[in-house]
Parts: sequence; structure tokens; C-alpha cells
Amino acid sequence: MIIRPSAAIRQNYNEIAETCRETAEPVFLTKNGEGDLVVMDIETYTRREKMLQLREELLAVEEARLHGKKGYSIEEVVKMMDQAIQETVKGGK
Repeated sequence: MIIRPSAAIRQNYNEIAETCRETAEPVFLTKNGEGDLVVMDIETYTRREKMLQLREELLAVEEARLHGKKGYSIEEVVKMMDQAIQETVKGGK
């Protein structure tokens, strides 16, 4: 975990930005010795957001399954995908 005082962002922005990019880890900024902000590069932020979204979707699917929502077998999914492909191919001609 990388921790810096909040004044460091004003004094050493480029250094902190480079640290975020090199480590792909957030930098925690403190104010008066207490946690205040978290800084990370946009690529790391985007990756984390996508991962959180995927986890939320998986959780929703699992909750639906536990509440009795019908699932599909691999064979059923393959058949549906084949049908969708055929409809797309036919529709494109």
C-alpha cells in the first residue's frame, strides 16, 4: 500500500502519477495523518470498475438461480447461438 501526505499531490504530481501507472495500484493520500483520498491511473480505475460490474452481474445471476429462475444447459445455449447466427446470416442476404 502506497501512502503519501495530501501535499504530495501538489508538489509531486508527476511522481505520483508515474507511481500509479507503474504499479497499477492506488496511492492513498492523507490529510492531518488521516486517510483522505485515493488516487489511481485511469486504466487501473477502468479495469477495477469493469471487474466490479462483472461481479455484480454474476451475483445477480446467482441470486436469480437461487430463487428458482430457469438456467440453460451448454447444449441449449449452443443451439440458441446457432439459431441466432442463422437468422443473422439469412437476414443479411
